[in-house]
Amino acid sequence: MKPPGPARTMPPLPRSIAHLDMDAFFASVELLRYPQLRGQAVVVGGRRATAGETFPRLADYVGRGVITTATYEARAFGVHSGMGLMKAAQLAPDAILLSADFEAYRHYSRLFKAAVRQIAPEVEDRGIDEIYIDLGALNPDGSADAARRIAQELQQAVTEATGLSCSVGVAPNKLLAKLCSDLDKPAGITIVTAADLPTRIWPLPARRINGIGPKAAARLEQLGIVSIGELAAADPAWLQAHFGERYGIWLHRAALGDDERPVVTRSEPKSLSRETTFERDLHPRADKSELSASFTRLCEQLAADLSRKGYLGKTIGLKLRFDNFRTVTRDHTLAQPVGGAAQIRRAAGECLKRIPLERRIRLLGVRVSSLCRPDDDAERPPDPVQAELFT
Repeated sequence: MKPPGPARTMPPLPRSIAHLDMDAFFASVELLRYPQLRGQAVVVGGRRATAGETFPRLADYVGRGVITTATYEARAFGVHSGMGLMKAAQLAPDAILLSADFEAYRHYSRLFKAAVRQIAPEVEDRGIDEIYIDLGALNPDGSADAARRIAQELQQAVTEATGLSCSVGVAPNKLLAKLCSDLDKPAGITIVTAADLPTRIWPLPARRINGIGPKAAARLEQLGIVSIGELAAADPAWLQAHFGERYGIWLHRAALGDDERPVVTRSEPKSLSRETTFERDLHPRADKSELSASFTRLCEQLAADLSRKGYLGKTIGLKLRFDNFRTVTRDHTLAQPVGGAAQIRRAAGECLKRIPLERRIRLLGVRVSSLCRPDDDAERPPDPVQAELFT
């Protein structure tokens, strides 16, 4: 058991920050495509069915895919993101199975973020389905009532732009805002102030804090700490003795709701990548045409990502995972930055020459790093992608 800790003190929490999280985002986009599936258990992660066909069920799935997301009706059976589809089939055999359509998800991601920026421009992009929003200019006094009105306005704007729902948590910092956005899903609004910490936050399981993973949560439970409040009451020196100085200090600060990170409205990515895991392991020679087509498609998608975001890159990387789960990466740095699909493909092909292809391939990925902005006056001629990559 943990030793008795010092009296808990709460740091001042003067800011007003929102975390907006789209509700079951990928699955919700699929329901726009297939409205007849609303109210049903739907899992995203398999081969796509088209309109008019009988939708596949989890019970019929054979393979090693994992769940990307699921509707709340499916989650009620215990399935969740990252779970293997074969395991999920044991829990919800009648759930409908659809595959991920990331082009559609990116489209709706851009729509909801643009709608939010029309109301609150100070936005930190944290992924395809979540953002932080600094509400300081809109709510300088940190009023809970004003925060709720702003959150409702944001939800309405997102729904009007996309037809989708989102949940919003508003708190004095990013750590608490992210925790709160998950408390009242779907379509929830949760407002937390410093005074609400003892009643709203401390009774929650410590594992709910973003940054406390399964291993750390299990270790805390072994030491007798289950709730966030118990973590806040623990002696910081005792936490450091068990978790190391840096992480121990962070655990205590996080439990007290102490987070000084700013909302970063602009940041430059270090790299962009695309990868795919095959439904079956592909042989480098027997399945050369399928591997070549996948390689070409990844390079085209990556080139489109670079073009849309306005970048070129000098270092091209290749990633292969073989059937024995061994992962190999190779990089090739060019003299000049590139952005065309065929340029990326040629450089990735140079990487491929340095990898012995002696086993079947499970995963294939391409990455571009050393990113830079292109010269506004530069003109790059079209560079068509050749069909053959594996030779």
